Amino acid sequence: MSEALERVIAKSEIYDLSCKYMRGLDRLDIELLKSVFHDGAWCDYGFTKSDAPTFAQFCMDALKEHHANHHMIGNVLIEFGDNENEAFGEVYFQAYHKVDEDGQTNDVFISGRYLDRYEKRDGIWKMVYRSEIVDWSRTEPTHEPYFDSAPDCFRGGRQDDRVYDTKDRYNPT
Repeated sequence: MSEALERVIAKSEIYDLSCKYMRGLDRLDIELLKSVFHDGAWCDYGFTKSDAPTFAQFCMDALKEHHANHHMIGNVLIEFGDNENEAFGEVYFQAYHKVDEDGQTNDVFISGRYLDRYEKRDGIWKMVYRSEIVDWSRTEPTHEPYFDSAPDCFRGGRQDDRVYDTKDRYNPT
């Protein structure tokens, strides 16, 4: 296989790590979140610095009281090091958190970039380092008229979300 094709495949596998990371956060799926990290991985968010399993538990504890979370990925730049088993990433993100604060429900938006280092071990790409840089944030009172006008819409959940029920995931009935 050509080096160019190997890098395209590697970039796809690395991108999937961020997708799984986001799903793990939003669905409160600690096992999925931990699965994107190699053993010995480190997370440094400034306000929390720890090994990946400890970080994953920190996330679950922090997010479980939220009404909803929605993490999105934007620009993703993956660059390879001199070693074909090492890559570096800058992943733009936007995170939404619906939280209760001081007796009111607020929408909290946080946007920034993840700075990552990935390694390929035994043929599998995973994160070995993730850091979060926050570029901006905004908090405002929740206002959701859509749900009043569409009360029968499918609403997202945690692990009761339709994504976990494979038999109903793409069932048109």
